[in-house]
Amino acid sequence: MEPLSTFQVILKILLILTPVWIGLAAIFALSITYKRRLGLFGKLFDSPIGMIGFALVMFWVLVAVMGGPLDMLVTHDALGQVSGMKNKVPGTPLAGAEEGEYAWYLLGGDNLARDVFSRVIKGSWIVVQIAPLATVFAFMVGITLGLPAAYYGGKLDTVISFLANLILAFPVILLFYLLVTPEIVETGLPSYMAMCLFVFPLIFLFLLLNSKFHTRPALRTPLLIGVLGVGLWLYFSLISDKGTPVSFMPSWLDLFDIPGGILVIFVSVVFVNSPTVFRIVRGLALDIKTRDYVAAAQTRGEGAWYIMLWEILPNTRGPLIVDFCLRIGYTTILLGTLGFFGLGMPPESPDWGSTINEGRKLLSIYLHPALPPAIALLTLVLGLNLLADGLREESLKD
Repeated sequence: MEPLSTFQVILKILLILTPVWIGLAAIFALSITYKRRLGLFGKLFDSPIGMIGFALVMFWVLVAVMGGPLDMLVTHDALGQVSGMKNKVPGTPLAGAEEGEYAWYLLGGDNLARDVFSRVIKGSWIVVQIAPLATVFAFMVGITLGLPAAYYGGKLDTVISFLANLILAFPVILLFYLLVTPEIVETGLPSYMAMCLFVFPLIFLFLLLNSKFHTRPALRTPLLIGVLGVGLWLYFSLISDKGTPVSFMPSWLDLFDIPGGILVIFVSVVFVNSPTVFRIVRGLALDIKTRDYVAAAQTRGEGAWYIMLWEILPNTRGPLIVDFCLRIGYTTILLGTLGFFGLGMPPESPDWGSTINEGRKLLSIYLHPALPPAIALLTLVLGLNLLADGLREESLKD
């Protein structure tokens, strides 16, 4: 079987990604059709920069979902090694490919004879799982602490701000290195940190619902029981991890089986990002709490948490949404950096940082193992930055 030319490789990759193109076309068609009903998201389609950023982000989201759990796009096992394919150039055919097996390594083989194309696809699922979720948890921590610090001020603000500044004073990479080293992991510190950090979404939901429906106990009580019951189940499933000091959930109740390395990285990313989100929320709330509508709510006798969550927080949504997109990009870079330095992720992981690190060892001879994951990381972060710029541009028009 003859090797593929560059044009043929590109054509075959585009063909494999057909479900992604169909998904993108459907999302854009629906979004543009109903953009006037979609608020700030709909206005994004009036911004060319925002549309380009959204397209790049959704491309990788669809690739991650279709190539990860759906397993529609990968051509070979991302961890599988094929004899004779070590460092082979893109388009190299497999010698003696069996029936039903894809006949080429479209982006070549790495130094362990694994398919680079399949590893890039599988690596996208790791990024799309961790980066947005870790950012959501960081925002839950930052919002839950930032609002009362700004609203009440005084000693509470001084103490929380001091702790946030203390964390921010550490170099990020050094802090990550300390949190993910095996010696620290063996102490169980990341598991205890997960117990503390992962409880903030529950606190946020409780305060949000209780402040909204505190005058309607017939609705509030069953709603809180249902929401917090499910939330506690998810919380205990997240923090309970076999082989760590925090392991108490029976397997039939445990919803998640999170690999230890991913949990440590997840906790580390939330811990590092939370102080920055806290400072942003605190700064916005300090300004907004002086507005007339906040004074009107106080005059009506509304509770402090109602004012914080239903008067102040909604009016911070523009800057927070923009920062959320940017922070996902920062988190993606952090994940790539950790993988590049071999921290947290297992050595065989197909995450982009680890793949780039493996490929850089022979970069002067072979470009193809390191270049595709590097381009993938670049385009995703670029898309998130352009998306944030588009959202900022449209939010300023309100």
